[in-house]
Amino acid sequence: MTCLEKLSRANRWRIRTGPMGSNDASGWNGAFLVPVNGEIYQVILSDGMGWRHLSVVNAQKKKLPDWTTMCRFKDLFFPDDSWVCEFHPANDDYVNEHPFCLHLWESIDEPMPHPPVVFV
Repeated sequence: MTCLEKLSRANRWRIRTGPMGSNDASGWNGAFLVPVNGEIYQVILSDGMGWRHLSVVNAQKKKLPDWTTMCRFKDLFFPDDSWVCEFHPANDDYVNEHPFCLHLWESIDEPMPHPPVVFV
C-alpha cells in the first residue's frame, strides 16, 4: 500500500480542531490520536527537507512505545516497501525534548541505505 493510501485510512484519527488541528489537505503533516493495543498514542507527522518524520508518544502513560508498537506505526503510516529507521545520533548532536517520545524517519529524496536483508 502506498503512502497516500495509508494516510487516507489514517485520516480518521487526525486531530481536526485546536492548536494541533489540521485537515486531510495537510497531507503528511498533522497530529493524530491513534489507538494501538488498547492505548492511545499521539502521533505527529511531518515531511520536508527530504524526509518523512513520525513522532509518537503514549497519550495516557509516561512510557516509551515498545518495538511492537513502533512496528505498528511503521505499518500504519509508511508505504509497505519503505525502509524506515530510528536514529541514534552522535552524543554532541543528541537532543531529548520529550523523554517518552520516539521517532521514525524515511528518506524521500534518496534511497535509504540499509544492510543486506539477511543481516536484519
